[in-house]
Amino acid sequence: MQKIFANTEQWLEFDRAHLWHPYTSIRDPLPCYPVVAARGVRLELADGRQLIDGMSSWWSAIHGYNHPVLNQALQEQMQQMSHVMFGGIAHPAAAELGKRLVDITPAGLDYVFLADSGSIAVEVAIKMALQYWHGKGQAQKNQLLTVRGGYHGDPFACMSVCDPVNGMHHIFKGVLPQQYFADKPRVKFHEQWQQQDILSLQQHIEQHHQTLAAIILEPIVQGAGGMHFYHPEFLRQARKLCDEHGLLLIFDEIATGFGRTGELFAADHAQVSPDIMCLGKALTGGTMTLAATLANDRVADGISQGEAPVLMHGPTFMANPLACAVACASIDLLLQSDWRSNIQRLERALQNGLAPARDNPGVADVRVLGGVGVIEMREPVQAADLQEKLVARGVWVRPFGKLVYAMPPYISNDDDLATLCAAMVDAISN
Repeated sequence: MQKIFANTEQWLEFDRAHLWHPYTSIRDPLPCYPVVAARGVRLELADGRQLIDGMSSWWSAIHGYNHPVLNQALQEQMQQMSHVMFGGIAHPAAAELGKRLVDITPAGLDYVFLADSGSIAVEVAIKMALQYWHGKGQAQKNQLLTVRGGYHGDPFACMSVCDPVNGMHHIFKGVLPQQYFADKPRVKFHEQWQQQDILSLQQHIEQHHQTLAAIILEPIVQGAGGMHFYHPEFLRQARKLCDEHGLLLIFDEIATGFGRTGELFAADHAQVSPDIMCLGKALTGGTMTLAATLANDRVADGISQGEAPVLMHGPTFMANPLACAVACASIDLLLQSDWRSNIQRLERALQNGLAPARDNPGVADVRVLGGVGVIEMREPVQAADLQEKLVARGVWVRPFGKLVYAMPPYISNDDDLATLCAAMVDAISN
């Protein structure tokens, strides 16, 4: 590639002036740190500094960066074809990936739609649910029920089921589809189950089931909506209520899939199988963008028997061969390791390393589940200032709202994890 810019400052200046970054102003952008390389768990800045990545590139790079197994999968697939349309064409990489996903996901999820991003996987899931009821001759069942505190992506259907107050999308309220929101689950993951925690969801179902198509939940961990960990029994109760009222159940496992919470999928904590499941982020080990929406027989049959018997979705880069090949390699790399013990190791390191934050009077809570560690402050943090402190301490963490949290790559060693946690505790204290 011919280089246009002569030095780092030139391309950074262009970036500041012309490139929109997520959730930042184009006129007054938040600071950006120039990354020129990434290896293992470290990001290399243009000035040579190395940062331990505590975010796994928004929770996706579970094997770290530049992993030789993933690189080899890309190179081998590239020699065959980098891309081919999936309309009317099949290719082995997609079949290999589909087989792996059917085998490892909760029982019954036998039909796989391969899209190109997690948000689109959720859009497809919603479309599946609506088409299912249309196919059943009940097109009036076109609304969704979820819980407050959730986040499901930025397209319009996804935004409509994000938290209506803290979900970053309140300015679109007047144009979003109107959905139903039950109370956020209150019983925490390790607490004793209280049956009243499901009552709000139950009441919404009983009141609105005639127009409801599905319930959509982030199982166990609510991600960008607040990093909240809730009790597995909530999922079992939600499954039971869906069965009683004939509703579909959608699990958004974009953030939680592939071991992050200590089980291969968060649904496995409850031994519950949804009707539709969304996967993304760690699916390719953070190497390329790819997502999957899986469905069971009930959904597939309902859509296929309708007036429009085809699923009305087809992205250009659907089932991209490069992405499918590296996803297969990433799944194999994970499953061939002792991943469960490794996640337990991460959990212990995060618990021990973040524990001192509890002594900080500005801290409301410290919580850890699997490879997720969260410090929740009592007041919103100054994200740019806090991130500057973290970078100065050699780590990359992206705080938001009241949360300073980490989801490190699974290959992080104990020293890296100790450094990461110490930097987080120190940064909120000074």
